[in-house]
Amino acid sequence: MQKNMTLEVIKYESHYKPIWDEFIKHSKNGVFLFLRGYMDYHSDRFTDHSLMFLKNDLLIAAMPANMNDDMLVSHSGLTFGGVISDNKMKISPMLEVFEAIITYMQKCMFKKLIYKVIPHIYHSIPSEEDLYALFVNEARLCRRDFSTTIRMKDKLKFAKGRKHSIKKAQKMDLEVIESKDFEAFMDIEKLVLKKNYNTKPVHSADEIKLLAKRFPKNIKLFGAYKKATMLAGTIIYESKNVAHAQYIASTDEGKEIGASDIIFDYLIQKYYTDKRYFDFGISTEKDGKYLNTNLTLNKETFGGRGIVYDWYEINLGK
Repeated sequence: MQKNMTLEVIKYESHYKPIWDEFIKHSKNGVFLFLRGYMDYHSDRFTDHSLMFLKNDLLIAAMPANMNDDMLVSHSGLTFGGVISDNKMKISPMLEVFEAIITYMQKCMFKKLIYKVIPHIYHSIPSEEDLYALFVNEARLCRRDFSTTIRMKDKLKFAKGRKHSIKKAQKMDLEVIESKDFEAFMDIEKLVLKKNYNTKPVHSADEIKLLAKRFPKNIKLFGAYKKATMLAGTIIYESKNVAHAQYIASTDEGKEIGASDIIFDYLIQKYYTDKRYFDFGISTEKDGKYLNTNLTLNKETFGGRGIVYDWYEINLGK
């Protein structure tokens, strides 16, 4: 335990799970990805070093993190994961939190903090105190990924070509249903990634099934079926404000008849009308320096426009 005046920094241990999870559930910028049931599924890949911040014995903030040699990363297994706080968090205590992080890192001999900002679309109320704290502590923007997002109350019209593709799919009598056949979808995803990028999915079919079982209200698979055959699908990560397309894949036949298009038409126009945002996910590679323009254009034809997923670094090894 590292004390900073009345602020205590505690390294997360498994017996803190109930306290951690309860705080995340009632935070102003947390999502289910930060619950230990999600974070700990890949504990064999990352050495967890999450931090809890207590003031006068009350938990005021938490930061999912892992250690990677002499770096503290928030968190290598997550797309984003900065400081999570509740509605009571204001700018002064956030500055204290960052002061405490740096003091803790110095004591533990960490030389660098890699900090993945939680994008504003996931905030229940304004929650950018950490951005100012990063600025004050001379953090450097080291990566910026570009994502395409729809603000649901201000949806733009689909492009003409997209509408045509949806009508083609409808004429083929494709059926969009919520499915539990994660293995069939991940087989499609693996083929697409291998063919187009020579890579593999971050999750295996077994991992996705495990996570979907743990979080059935948050992780959902939607497929476009021709009779009993899945031709396309998307796995949605659903949080309070955002429906995020974690995976999107289609067979060659599905591409020809607009199978993915009819899925997104259903999700955007009918299923997720109660969400603030529908996020298609990032279209960047090589630490954000390369933009896949064809992929971005495809998402923009649904009416999506840009937000960014930012990474910062604070270097203590100068």
